[in-house]
Amino acid sequence: MSPQHARQFSRRKFLGGLTLAGTAGLLGLHPRPVAAEPPPETTALRLARTASICQAPQYIVEALFEAEGFTEVQFVGEAAAADRTLVSGDAQMGMLFLGPFLLRLDEGAPLLILSGGHVGCLELFAHEPIRSVRDLQGRSVAVLALGTATHVFLAMIMAYIGLDPRKDVTVVAHPPREAMQLFEEKQVDAYIAAPPFAQELRAKKIGHVVVNSSVDRPWSQYFCCVVAGHQEFVRKNPVATKRALRAILKGANICALEPERAARSLVNQGLAQHYDYALQAMKDVPYGRWREYDPEDTVRFYALRLHEVGMLKSTPQKLIAQGTDWRFLNELKKELKG
Repeated sequence: MSPQHARQFSRRKFLGGLTLAGTAGLLGLHPRPVAAEPPPETTALRLARTASICQAPQYIVEALFEAEGFTEVQFVGEAAAADRTLVSGDAQMGMLFLGPFLLRLDEGAPLLILSGGHVGCLELFAHEPIRSVRDLQGRSVAVLALGTATHVFLAMIMAYIGLDPRKDVTVVAHPPREAMQLFEEKQVDAYIAAPPFAQELRAKKIGHVVVNSSVDRPWSQYFCCVVAGHQEFVRKNPVATKRALRAILKGANICALEPERAARSLVNQGLAQHYDYALQAMKDVPYGRWREYDPEDTVRFYALRLHEVGMLKSTPQKLIAQGTDWRFLNELKKELKG
């Protein structure tokens, strides 16, 4: 595995010095449920590398992964294709926007959605005179790439009001920094931004927000990012799956309760360049709601929207039956009450 496709954790970078004991005290968590479980079937864990820092819960929990028995944790694959990295089995688990997972499940991919991750991370920015999603008709919108989180979110918000994203807008695909520059120079009319680019645009007062999925209904009522695993890994390693999921969900709690330390960790690891934007992202994304919302409702809602616009052939019921497993989440909800 080449260095550019795998990055080992660095203990020095974990939350700028947050210790495991400090983390347990912060979250009000007790080690007894973990100690009562058998050790993980494998001590190595490969997580899908992602393009947005909103997936911070999986990046900032080195000590928690170690406490769960993992001695080697790597992030693998290209950030722009995290869903396909998981489909191929190169990655065993990962957190990502739900939309691409549903597209892959519709193709028959061996994925299992295990848990909600967090609510609301994507935002639609636009220049005047665009003030609503309907005003996008006939305009150009920059996204990361076709089939990625930003493109799927654009399709869903358009389909929700009866527009066809395949006909009613011109989709321009570029990496996030290039897309943001095009938007700043007004070469495109709108831009779907993920953290920390959304926070940077707001700070620089470039354009205005038309849709913010963390606060605007109906998007704020559902998860945006979820945790998923490769079917074979989950089937062969149920203990490791639960332990890894536990660490990630504790990571979501850390992001919610200690955003400063989470942001510092992201900068120290090179995942974010600017502390202020990373910190604002940690504060903007509602990380603490993973136990409050029903991830199956999210799968159903997103699948309906994508089915309506012709991006999915499968029914929501079929996708839920073949591509979800809530056993571990239901157990952890009981254990991680704080």
